[in-house]
Amino acid sequence: MLDERKRKILQTIVDDYVSTAEPVGSRTLARKYSLGLSPATIRNEMSDLEVLGFLEQPHTSAGRIPSPRGYRFYVDCLLEQPKISEHDVGLITNWYESRVRSIEEVFQETAKIISRMTRSVSLVTAPQFSQALFKYLQFLPLDERRAIVVVVTDAGFVENKVIDIPEGTSFPDLQQIAASINERLAGLSFDQIKQSLLREIRNDILKNPALFETALAILRQALAVERNEKVYLGGTTQLLAQPEFRDVEKIRGLLSMLEEEKLLADILHMQDGEGVVVTIGQENKYSGIQNCSMVQATYRIEGQVIGTLAVLGPTRMEYGKTMAVLEFMHRHLGETLKKFKVY
Repeated sequence: MLDERKRKILQTIVDDYVSTAEPVGSRTLARKYSLGLSPATIRNEMSDLEVLGFLEQPHTSAGRIPSPRGYRFYVDCLLEQPKISEHDVGLITNWYESRVRSIEEVFQETAKIISRMTRSVSLVTAPQFSQALFKYLQFLPLDERRAIVVVVTDAGFVENKVIDIPEGTSFPDLQQIAASINERLAGLSFDQIKQSLLREIRNDILKNPALFETALAILRQALAVERNEKVYLGGTTQLLAQPEFRDVEKIRGLLSMLEEEKLLADILHMQDGEGVVVTIGQENKYSGIQNCSMVQATYRIEGQVIGTLAVLGPTRMEYGKTMAVLEFMHRHLGETLKKFKVY
C-alpha cells in the first residue's frame, strides 16, 4: 500500500506526534531525524500521505498529524511485536507482592498499575459471580453450636455465613449435606443452578430439612449477588493532562461516561477478539469515545474468559507500550488470581 519511504515518514510522524503533541512539519523531520531526505522531498511525501488519508493538516500553516487511518496503518503494519521490558516486569511483580493481599485488591491494584504504566485511563472488569462455576459448599465447625457455611467457586470467590447448628445435628450430618449438594452442583455455573435442581437435592436430605434450608439460603444468597460486572478504574485524572482534552465540554462528557459502570461494561463487551485488540476513533461503536482509542484484552483462568483489561486514551496514544503492557497483564492477571483459589 505504501512504499518504504512513505512508511518510514509516516512512522516517524506518528512517533514524533505521540511524543510532542505538536503537528509535525517537513523541516522538523529533516532536522530531528536521519531520514536522508531533503525537506522538499519530505514535504512532497507528506502531501501524498495526506491525499491518501494517512495524515491530516489541522491548520493551513501547520504541520501534519496522523489521521485515524494513519494510526491504524501504524498499529497494523509499522509496529514491531510489542514486548514489555524486564524492568517493567519487575515493577509489576514487586507491586503485586507488596500491595495485594486479597482478590479485591488484585483488581484495584491492576487498574492502578496499568494506568501508571500507560499514562491513560485503565478499566478492569471483575468476574460476574453468576458466570463463575460452583466448586463446593463446605461446613466449618466454629464451636459446639455454630458452623460457617462456605460456598466456593472455581475462581476462588467465596460466600460465607455463620449459622446455628440445629439441635441433634452432628458434624457428620453437615458433611453428608455438603456432599450431596457438591455432587449435584459441582461444575455448574450459578446461572445453571435452577430451583428444580435445588428441590431434588432437598428430597435427598429429608432427614434434616431445617439444616438444608439454611444451606439453601446461603446458596440463594450467592445466586442473588449483583449480576452487573464490577468495573475498576485507574487514572481518570490522566485525561486532564492530555492536550486533546483541554476542551471542558469534551472532558466533562468523558468523565461522566466513566461514572456509568454498566455502560463501561457494555462498551468493553462490544469488541470481541483474541489477544490484544486496538480500536481507533470512529472504530469505537460508542459515540462518546469516538475521539479516543481503546486497547483491550480478555484474561482467563484455566481457559475460561473471566474479564477484560482495557486502556482508554486519546488517539495520540503510545500504542506500542500500551499493547505490550496489556499483552503481559492479561496473562499475568489470570495467574495471579489462581493463587487466591480456596481449596
